[in-house]
Amino acid sequence: MEQDPNKGMPPAEEKKTEEEKSSTGLDQNVGGLLAYLLGAVTGIIFLIIEKENNFIRFHAMQSVLVFGGLFVIGIVVNFIPIIGILINLIIAPVSLILWIILMIKAYQGERYHLVVAGKMAEEQLEKFN
Repeated sequence: MEQDPNKGMPPAEEKKTEEEKSSTGLDQNVGGLLAYLLGAVTGIIFLIIEKENNFIRFHAMQSVLVFGGLFVIGIVVNFIPIIGILINLIIAPVSLILWIILMIKAYQGERYHLVVAGKMAEEQLEKFN
């Protein structure tokens, strides 16, 4: 009869795999969530400090692309009289909803790809590796 190597360990430690380790010491779902916390800022921070975990690095890259892009679009449309204000009134709630959804998906451990940004994030991570 084989001995279970995880026998006697708390249930949370039994489920951890090699892929869930990160150089930051965070669980990967927490690291993924934090990569979105302050938008592109925390995305950049996690891209710099996280060296091992591709799950966290993916969410950090997607955060930089999505929220950095929305920030730039918001600034550019501000230069358009009247229409720019209306566009920003649309961008703000969309950004908030996206922010919440992406943080929830990352915390659930899902590598959630947005249509364009998800593919771009994967491609950029391939270049870094």
